[in-house]
Amino acid sequence: MSWIILIIAGLFEVGFTTCLKLSNNFSNLKWSIAFFICITLSFILLNKASQSLPMGTAYAVWTGIGAVGTVIIGIVYFNEPATFWRIFFICTLIGSIAGLKFFASH
Repeated sequence: MSWIILIIAGLFEVGFTTCLKLSNNFSNLKWSIAFFICITLSFILLNKASQSLPMGTAYAVWTGIGAVGTVIIGIVYFNEPATFWRIFFICTLIGSIAGLKFFASH
C-alpha cells in the first residue's frame, strides 16, 4: 500500500509543478489554489509512504515521478522540446526509479 501512496504523492507533485506554471507567478487565483492543494497532498502522502518505506528510496522515487511526469507534461502540453537526449535521460531516470522499487524490497 505504501508504494501506491508514494505513486499518488508523485502524481500530486506533477500536479503542483504544472499548477505552478499555470498560476503565472501566482497571479491566477484558480491555479494558485490548485498548486497549494496539490503540494499539500503530495507532502502528506510522501510523509505517509516514508513511514514504512526507506526515506531515501521514498524521496528518490517521489522526485523521480515528479521529474518524469513534469517533463512529459511539458512536452505534451507546453510544447517543450522532445530531443533524443532529453528522452534518453528521462528513460534512464525511469529505469532508476524502477530499480529503486525493485531493490528496496530485497
